[in-house]
This record gives sequence, structure tokens and C-alpha cells, in this order.
Amino acid sequence: MKSYLRRLLALIFALVLTLTMASCGKTPTDADKSAPEGDTDEIDISTFVTISHLSLGNKPTNGQYEAVKEEWDKYLKEKLNCALEIQYIGWTDYMTQYNLLLATGEGLDLINTASDWLEMWPNAQRGAFLELNELLPKYAPITWETVPESSWAEVTFKGDIIAIPEDMYSQWINHGFMYRGDWAREIGITEPIKSWEEFQVYLQGVKDLYGDQGVIPFDLAGASNMKALYDGWTNSKSSLICIDPVPEGLAFGKSDDEWWEVRSRFYPLDDGTDMLLEFAKEMKEWGDAGYWREDVLNNTADGWVQFKAGLNGTRQHHTQTYVYAYKELEREIPGADLQFFPWCEESKNLTKMSITHGATAIGARCKNPERALMVYDLIRNDETMYRLFNWGIEGVQYIINDKGQRDLPEGYITDQHGFASNFWGGRMDKFELKYPNATMVDNWEEIYNNFESYAKPYRYGRFVFDKSPVESELAALSDVVNRHLPAICVGKAGDPEAAVEAFRKELKMAGYDKVLEEVQRQLTEFKNSL
Repeated sequence: MKSYLRRLLALIFALVLTLTMASCGKTPTDADKSAPEGDTDEIDISTFVTISHLSLGNKPTNGQYEAVKEEWDKYLKEKLNCALEIQYIGWTDYMTQYNLLLATGEGLDLINTASDWLEMWPNAQRGAFLELNELLPKYAPITWETVPESSWAEVTFKGDIIAIPEDMYSQWINHGFMYRGDWAREIGITEPIKSWEEFQVYLQGVKDLYGDQGVIPFDLAGASNMKALYDGWTNSKSSLICIDPVPEGLAFGKSDDEWWEVRSRFYPLDDGTDMLLEFAKEMKEWGDAGYWREDVLNNTADGWVQFKAGLNGTRQHHTQTYVYAYKELEREIPGADLQFFPWCEESKNLTKMSITHGATAIGARCKNPERALMVYDLIRNDETMYRLFNWGIEGVQYIINDKGQRDLPEGYITDQHGFASNFWGGRMDKFELKYPNATMVDNWEEIYNNFESYAKPYRYGRFVFDKSPVESELAALSDVVNRHLPAICVGKAGDPEAAVEAFRKELKMAGYDKVLEEVQRQLTEFKNSL
């Protein structure tokens, strides 16, 4: 009831605001939404402030961040009497850094968050985010009015809105293997790869053709990337769907048809298939065949840099990365013809992306939440600010070509001119698709439409897993997973059967059964509440 009354009052406020604007001779046109400065007339912005934006990704070191920031700060000074700075968290051990910052909360204004990979719900439970119900209608009115009620429900915790969803941006973040199309044809692979078995043929072919030239078929680095291999195997070889709110991939739904039935991918499946053991044996074979470095567990090489240098045959990432990487590689290696094997293609096991894969929250200790929301509303809805913050400076980071597409300027070099704010909490199709990106692979619509043809709805968008009953067990299980799984994933854990047995024994000792029972209990309650 409290939430309903807040919502009703907020809608009344928004209606009054709209009528007030109309009485002053204003109409709510797209032009008004492109520059929402009229809403600041009765808001005190006389004090200049600097707003921070916590963003995931490595900070550009080529001077372009500073150059672009100078431009958007000029615009923000005029519009909102403020400046905006990005606080980057580098990819090395990013989750630990991120949670430590949110635990202190000092100096955090706008925060990039997500329910499936940045622990939005656990951080909400810990009180890291500000409640936005009362603030949104006044300080982010366009966002408030255009985000539907169903989307606000996806970011509501105990009756309070704790973030803004990225609900109006088309993307696919399902992972897979990227590979050299020109090399595949040399090997004799003329059709798109659609299984792990076919991909192994590619890896062996790369080794046979180019191994003596220093090329590594799959120059894999980093524990998270290694663990992702088992994510991919699970995706390709089963109907399991990940219950993202539970960390470390510890709990999965049985299938889309029985998403409320909890299963573990670390133990044999209902049909008796020992998926983990099969995977461990296969990866031992890949490791022994030399598809990655012998010292892969200690490798720190940047796989994409190696790929563009012609020294790596495989890159593991998601569709959204691939559709941009294709032409980036063509600029570096003309004719490389980057191809993509999405793991879901083998099984047609694909769920649509949650609108909280990207979201923006306000820090609970934010000193200027009103201005922070005003900045967000401007980034999301004002085209000038949107382009500056997401794309950079026209003529330096991008141009609009004669086809109306966003393209790269002549002479653009990624290392010299590249800029990224990594604003993954409010991108908008109305700006992005208005200027179809010429740097995307030409058949991106075909790829997206194929996924759309068999993807299932995301089931766990509103499921908030309360970790408190099993907090200690989850910590212990995270340690077990991180000590055992990376080595199993690259065939460096010794005998596969012994390695899997040892892994399972430690999972059980760490309280895995208790965790699965708790997830099942909470998920059953969630299903019954729908």
C-alpha cells in the first residue's frame, strides 16, 4: 500500500508538471525531451557540484577521456551547473573492487549495476543504494514517464525503486567463440561452426597450419574466462538455465518449462548424464593437444590484442562484442572475416536478456542525489549529451556518414582515438538505431533475428535471493569453485575423474546441499507469489 500511494502521488505530480508546462506554452514534443532544461526552473542548481559515475572498464590512457570530459562538462555547466567524472574500475579483480567501493559508499553518486553480474540485489540488501521513489518524478521526469510500470517492477526492492533499468536498448549478451573465417576455410570448414566438436576441428587446424609460426589456437587468460568455458558447455549441452541471483553458477533452473525446479550443474543431471565429468575429459584433451599455453593458469596476455596481431585463433565473448569486433578486426587484418559460434546455437538454449543486465543506481551516501538524477536524465534523453557521453566527440571518435550512419573518421586509430564511458545503464535505441552503426557487422539484424526466433523469456528478473541464511556457506563455496574449477576448465587438474570427485567432495563439505535447499525454498516461494 505504501508503494502504491507513493506511485499515485508521483503520477499526480508528473501530471501537474505537464499541465504547468502546457500553460507556459510548452508541449511535450520530442524536441522538449531532447533538451529537458525546462524542468529545472523551480529546482535550485545555484551551487556548482561534481557528480561521479562508477563505471566498469579500464580507463582510457590516450588522453581522450580528458578531452571528451572537457566537452561534456561545458554542456553540463550550461544545463545543470555541474561537472561529471567517471570513476573507472579496471577489469582485474573487478568484482572485489566494486563491492569494496559499494561497502564504503564514499563519493559514489551514479553507479553502474546489474542483477546478473554486478550483484545488484545483494548490494541492495546491504543498503548500498538510495531509494528513488520520491526523487525520480521531479529530478528525472522524462525517464520516470517513459519507463513502463512493468520495468520499474524489475528494479523494486521491498517496495522501493533502487535503480533505473536499461530497458530501451536492443542487445544480446549470450557468449560464444569468435574465430578467423579465413583460417577456417583454409582448414576446410566452409559452413558456420555450430558445435564444440566442430570447433575442436578448427582449433586443431589452426595448430597444424600456424602453430610453428607462434600462433596459439586459443590464447586463454584469466580465471573468469576459464570458468566461462563451463558456462558455455552447460549452455550447449543441457537445457539448464542459470539462476543469476545465486553467485558462482551454483544453482540452475531445470529448464525453461520447469524454471522453478533447482538443479546443480556440478552433479549428474536427471537423465544420468555426468556433464561436468564429460567436460573435464574434453578440456583435458584440449589442453594436452596444446590448444592453449602450457602455463595457461598463469597467462596474463590480452587475448584480443594477440588475436589482432595474428597470434591467437580464438576469442571468447558475447554477441554484442562480436558485432562490433568484426569490422575492428577487418581494419587490422583485412580479409580475416571474423566469425562467431554462439554456444546457444547447438542446443537452442537461450534466454532473453534481463533489462537489469545494465542499470544505474544512486549511492546511498550520495551528497547530491537530485543533481545526479538530473545528470542521468540528461544523458539518457538529451541527444547532445547522449552522444558526448556514449560516443565521444564528433570528428574524433565518430562521424555521421552520408548514409546517416555513425561511422569512424578517416584516419581513426583505436589506440590513439578510442574512448569509452561504458554507460551500460541507460542506452537508448531511439538514438542508437536512428543512426545505424556502420562499425557493426553487416548482418547484425540477421543474427539478432535468429536469436529472437528461439529465445525464451528471462525468468528470474524479479527473484531476489536472500543470501543471509547461507552467507557463510556461499563464501566457502566460492572459495572451492575458484580453487578447483579454473584448472578443470583448462585440463590442468590432473586426472579428470579424480579432479571432479575432489571438487564435489569439497562442495559437499562446504555446505552445498544446504545452499541448494535454500535456493529451492526461496524460488518456490517466489513462484507461488506470482
